[in-house]
Amino acid sequence: MTNSITTYTSENRGRALVLFLLFGLAIYQFVNAGFSAFAMVCLSPVLVLAVYVAFTWKMTAFWALFAINYTVMFFGKQQMLPNGIPTSLYNEMLELLLIAIAIVDAREEPKFERTANLMLYALIAWCGYCTLQVLNDTCDLGINVGNWYSGARMMAFQLLYIFLVFSLYISTPKILHQYLWVWAFFCLFSAFWTWKQQTFGWTHAESVWFESVGYATHRVNGIIRYFSTFNDAATYGCNAAAAAVAFIIFSITTKIKRDRYFFLIVAAFIVKGMFASGTRTAIVCLFAGIMVYVILSKSIKIAVPVILFAGLAYVFLAYTDIGQGNSQIRRMRSAFNKNDASANVRTINQASIRKYIQDAPWGIGIGTNYNNVPANNKFRKLSTIPPDSEYVYIWVHAGPIGITTFIITMLLMLGGACWITMFRLKSRSLMGIGAGFTCAFVAIQLGGYANQILMQFPNALIYYGGLSIVYILPFIEKDWVQMEEKRFAEQQERERLKLEKKKASRV
Repeated sequence: MTNSITTYTSENRGRALVLFLLFGLAIYQFVNAGFSAFAMVCLSPVLVLAVYVAFTWKMTAFWALFAINYTVMFFGKQQMLPNGIPTSLYNEMLELLLIAIAIVDAREEPKFERTANLMLYALIAWCGYCTLQVLNDTCDLGINVGNWYSGARMMAFQLLYIFLVFSLYISTPKILHQYLWVWAFFCLFSAFWTWKQQTFGWTHAESVWFESVGYATHRVNGIIRYFSTFNDAATYGCNAAAAAVAFIIFSITTKIKRDRYFFLIVAAFIVKGMFASGTRTAIVCLFAGIMVYVILSKSIKIAVPVILFAGLAYVFLAYTDIGQGNSQIRRMRSAFNKNDASANVRTINQASIRKYIQDAPWGIGIGTNYNNVPANNKFRKLSTIPPDSEYVYIWVHAGPIGITTFIITMLLMLGGACWITMFRLKSRSLMGIGAGFTCAFVAIQLGGYANQILMQFPNALIYYGGLSIVYILPFIEKDWVQMEEKRFAEQQERERLKLEKKKASRV
């Protein structure tokens, strides 16, 4: 056994080093989460079993990651998760495990060449900046590696993990098609749970949360904002808007009728849930995502009806009182009210931040918050002002330099995805998938500009993962076309047989 390990290490020094670093990072995650050595020993059989299952059935681990990411906040709110385990730990451990498996299999299944693209370089730049933030001592609190890492892993490192996992495991047209359907079913579950909350009310755990933590933000002017399976209504609404954009585009670009009708039905249920969330930003996200598709489609036939529909919808919400009796439409319509009170509060908060942040070009530090900034500290005010936005949060903690770096990296990633969708792909349906993920990414970024939802579960993995998929589409296009032609021929054959049966019944 020792000889085999020695041989493997000598022949694969680079991979062995990376695996060792991943293992060390995983152990640090456990220690940082507050697990004692005894607890780690007790958990070791479960971890060994999980690792064995993951190495034996690799895609099972990937689907488990997606399912856990989508439902972890739901089960947490229902008080069905064990206490003491950070919510993010479930995701991160699976992501690190999947990356480790890919490294071990790199010789048999070389896929890492797919990761060398603009998105990887942009994420490395962002992670590099956030790594430098460990030295940021703007608040004169000393360097605290634990606090820094807790913030940096959510703000930056998880994005790199997500990119690698999706780039390595969405490797065939079949898996990509399965991914679209799996995502659709989870969206339908959220739509169902919204209907359940509206029709039958909250569960006991949801009721406790709503009447305590959520009451101030989820009952506005007598309107109840439904949060479905998500942490809050804002996260749900923006997620629903971005998902609806994606599935609308998938439905109008696929050649397979079964997919077209299914994705269109899914989009309709998602939009219904989006309105129930009462998240005003969501309607802007939906419009913006669709308008981006008008550009990516390069089609006048698509542009004219979409622009016309978007214009009519805008006039309906901004300049009419039609449907004002519906509380959710009333809530969405307030997004176009320039005198809205909550929007004005955000403007005032941002003006205060701008005044203080001038003396903190690197921000107050990643992982620094009101819990560890003393009351007499110059930057105490910055740590207590509600950011109300993911972009403002990054602005405060990483500074003007940090938010500039973040915006540039996001634009680079988005620009690369747009280029691939518009100029590198030839298949219309695959262009539709690329456009769907790209437009959804734009929509969720707008949501992050207005609300602190960008890095929340399940948004980061779904939408950064979706953008990662766009970058691997050119590698699978040939196989995708073959799979689609086969499915289309089967569809034509079913229609032919159905028509013959219909004609025979008339004789």
